[in-house]
Amino acid sequence: MNLTMVGTGYVGLVAGTCFAESGNEVVCVDIDAAKIDALKAGKVPIYEPGLEELVRRNSEEQRLSFTTDLEVAVRQSAVIFIAVGTPEGSDGKANIEQILTTAKSIAQSMNGRKIIVNKSTAPVGTADQIRALMGSMTRHPFAVISNPEFLKEGAAVEDFMRPDRVVLGGDDVQALERLKELYEPFVRTGNPILVMDNRSAEMTKYAANAMLATKISFINEVAGLCERLGADINEVRRAIGLDRRIGPHFIFPGVGYGGSCFPKDIRAMIAMSGQGLTMALLRAVEEVNQSQKLVLAEKVRRHFGPDLSGRTFAIWGLSFKPRTDDMREAPSITVIESLLKAGARIQAYDPKATAEARRLFGERVRYARRNYEALEGADALLIATEWNEFRRPDFARIKELLKGPVIFDGRNLYDPAELRRLGFVYYSIGRRDG
Repeated sequence: MNLTMVGTGYVGLVAGTCFAESGNEVVCVDIDAAKIDALKAGKVPIYEPGLEELVRRNSEEQRLSFTTDLEVAVRQSAVIFIAVGTPEGSDGKANIEQILTTAKSIAQSMNGRKIIVNKSTAPVGTADQIRALMGSMTRHPFAVISNPEFLKEGAAVEDFMRPDRVVLGGDDVQALERLKELYEPFVRTGNPILVMDNRSAEMTKYAANAMLATKISFINEVAGLCERLGADINEVRRAIGLDRRIGPHFIFPGVGYGGSCFPKDIRAMIAMSGQGLTMALLRAVEEVNQSQKLVLAEKVRRHFGPDLSGRTFAIWGLSFKPRTDDMREAPSITVIESLLKAGARIQAYDPKATAEARRLFGERVRYARRNYEALEGADALLIATEWNEFRRPDFARIKELLKGPVIFDGRNLYDPAELRRLGFVYYSIGRRDG
């Protein structure tokens, strides 16, 4: 099948590449000429395990190509995906200007019937707006399908290749059958392709992210109560996770969620409610998460005092989660800014996000090339992201490099009893500190 993917950001590039990997002819379009030139040279602008190899292989085998020429791409394709950004506005609403601009350009380029598929996360009713706009601009027949993505950064290729479910929203039977055919190679294990109306499909994306964010904020709030009452959140988490109604996923305590989806989508969902609906639960989820991002820095100030002038802290992990270089709304940003404001110096290490951190913090932070290098002369170690390489460190070496044996673990990577036995002062989330 000949496909066009408009937008080479996270969603568009992963989806376009994976469609090519299953044998389709895919052309990815972007207005950023420098990005397109880099992709043509096999340079992927984001870090996502396995993606660069797939881009290079499918480009070499001429199933995947990149261009800035939308008109040519639209004319040669039967299905055109929209995967552009929907940035958050000052009112919390998702801005769909790029979607509508893309839809307008597609309408102007059409040379026959097309299936327009929106993969961008967009408010309920966006498909109706696309349909109305394009209908006013072209006499060529078309269908508009809503096809939200459910990709986890750090596992996006795997998620696309083996989705839990595929959601298709629309009422054009012919278009829906074509898309079922397109997705069939990815659901051979029996996971469903769910067909519904556009608005329900659009809402599904927001509802899924809202539920996951709610689980994270819930367990973080319980962790705070565990600390106060002397319970151990890890034991509580294990016990409640065995309840099939709850499950073990997304109930790991930490320093809050970040990234490009959860924060923006929660606020967009609240904004969509308009007058008459308070969305009290989601407002609380957002409030708890913002508070949780401050927890690690608060533990530091309780230990060392409010004035951190002359203190140096090592931070392991900058990205909002492992296996990505994405720092959008990462908890590490809140932690670092809070410590800097109190007068501290920061020495940070992340396996992939150093370039992005440098863009955010400039020279206010010292960037280490290796994790142990960040520890040299630091008063304590803070862990903000649970990269695998942090899980089994050389504690003797850590103790030797730090000024004092103090660890603030925002991801509960280590066993408190073992750390105390090794002579560390160890602080974690939802467990007995000190």
